[in-house]
Amino acid sequence: MSDASARDKRPASPLPARRRGRKKPPPISPGDVGALAVILGIEPRRPLLLRQAITHKSAEQELGLMANERLEFLGDAVLDLVVGEHLYRTYPEQAEGDLTKVKAVAVSEPVLAEVARELGVGRFLFLARGEEQNGGRDRSSILADAMEAIFAAVYLDRGFRASRDLILRLLGTRLDAIQRREYEPDYKTVLQEKIQEVHRTPPTYRVVSQTGPDHDRTFVAEVRIGKTVLGSGIGKSKKQAEQAAARQALQSQDDPPE
Repeated sequence: MSDASARDKRPASPLPARRRGRKKPPPISPGDVGALAVILGIEPRRPLLLRQAITHKSAEQELGLMANERLEFLGDAVLDLVVGEHLYRTYPEQAEGDLTKVKAVAVSEPVLAEVARELGVGRFLFLARGEEQNGGRDRSSILADAMEAIFAAVYLDRGFRASRDLILRLLGTRLDAIQRREYEPDYKTVLQEKIQEVHRTPPTYRVVSQTGPDHDRTFVAEVRIGKTVLGSGIGKSKKQAEQAAARQALQSQDDPPE
């Protein structure tokens, strides 16, 4: 009998064939600093700093954890220095005013929140139950604050070079795009979140004027809550004008008149 015939007559195994492939990774849970460190590409020496960085103030009393507000304060300064130095060295011909505008966009809440969403930072946050039920894991302000706190945690744990490498790795392509004016943060989403927290209703946008020929239109848009104008903006499309209006509204909220 041939070897092939012998193989054909072997009894079938009573056991199911073992499925090949990798095991499904365990789900990520809040406070999993090990998984977060892998995503960030860092090796923390003091993981408690990273744990604090992802602890929202709402969880401080409910869970008995130290909130990330002080780290956020420091991270804002670290981020500002890293981005400022990078722009200064990378664009030696750019005027101070132009560099200031690029930096203002690069360190803004919409950009940091976008980075946090790409990394999935919201999954790791410690939040109070009420904050989580109100959508805190995807709220731009909470995500942006967490990113600043993470930058501070890396700075304190691994030093300035490590924090600079992380910041530039996460923001580098955006910095170049912002400098070339090819990148527009989503100011409308951030403004809507802030307005709905207070008024429980989204803002509305209205194009108030259009000028120029059909192939080169310029639009002026306003953003309102009720009858109150929050901001206005100009753009070469309705979308650009609305984003500019939302940005002005956010700036007026951050810098109220004295």
